[in-house]
Amino acid sequence: MAEKTVSSEPPAKAGLRQALLTPVRLAMGIVDIPMRAWQKLTGLNGMAGVFLAPNMLIFSIFVLLPLVINFIYSTTSGGAIFLPNRTYVGSEQYRILFDCRSYLDPSTCAADTFWAAVRNTAVFVVFQVSAMLVAALATALILNRELSNRGFWRAVFFFPVLLSPVVVGLIWKWILQREGLLNYALSPFGFEPFSWLSDRFWAFFFAVFVSVWAHMGFYALILLAGLQAIPRDLYEAAAMDKASPTRIFRRITLPLLMPNLIVVLVLALIRAVQIFDEVFVLTGGGPGTSTMYITQFIYETGFASSLRNPGLASAASILMGIVLVILTLVQLAASSRNEKKGKSL
Repeated sequence: MAEKTVSSEPPAKAGLRQALLTPVRLAMGIVDIPMRAWQKLTGLNGMAGVFLAPNMLIFSIFVLLPLVINFIYSTTSGGAIFLPNRTYVGSEQYRILFDCRSYLDPSTCAADTFWAAVRNTAVFVVFQVSAMLVAALATALILNRELSNRGFWRAVFFFPVLLSPVVVGLIWKWILQREGLLNYALSPFGFEPFSWLSDRFWAFFFAVFVSVWAHMGFYALILLAGLQAIPRDLYEAAAMDKASPTRIFRRITLPLLMPNLIVVLVLALIRAVQIFDEVFVLTGGGPGTSTMYITQFIYETGFASSLRNPGLASAASILMGIVLVILTLVQLAASSRNEKKGKSL
């Protein structure tokens, strides 16, 4: 004879729970009616659209609609913000951006500040991405070794990633200012106080350095995951063959880590092209325009300048968006190629 399960829950508490659940059951029953009807109409696969619809609605309002509005802005002129108050000029803003006798000499361009920002961004991307790859790879190789307190050191290298870019910029600005920590540390060695961020070379150097310091942990983590996925048997076999560490790195580590390196390269390129926060706080684009990059040009042209031109800023942002889309497609193609190569092995 089966025994009845006796609930140990007090009657008052059970009654309260039932009272609270009754409206929920009623609401779910009401929702269930149209959901069942929709499922009969479209089948089980059609239910995916129901659950995707809220997300797509939010995506359309906050991503697609602003993109469309931004493109419309790029075809208008004037300093007004509201579209009805702006004048339609077609592709005039793009013509202004590309009106140059020599793209290598920004002073010959109608939008000279834009091309100075493009040149600065290109130089920044080359140095920053190169330094990022080297630093992230070296960090991942070190953290992959058998270290005491390895978890602590991994957390230390990843910690800057958790900081806000504005906080990062402020911290290093306090360190590098004339009365900052760096000059204080160098003063016992006979160095005079120096305005590091007022010199064009050092301002660029520290813009690259701070950016690498702030984001290196994220890319090192990706490479560390790739290193840990490499079978240890390969290293043991290479050690038995008395292969040198350099040969092991070139013949085993680097080829097997290449998919992760490609992902890191493309992600670092995308982030470097969009650099703004920490550099803007650190240098403000100075001295002069030596550390002004494309995103800062867009911000100042569209919002901060007294002679603001939202149409020109929108056109510049469209061009930068095209570059980012191309980089994203490169990443997807590289990831797809590596995935197919992995399946064929």
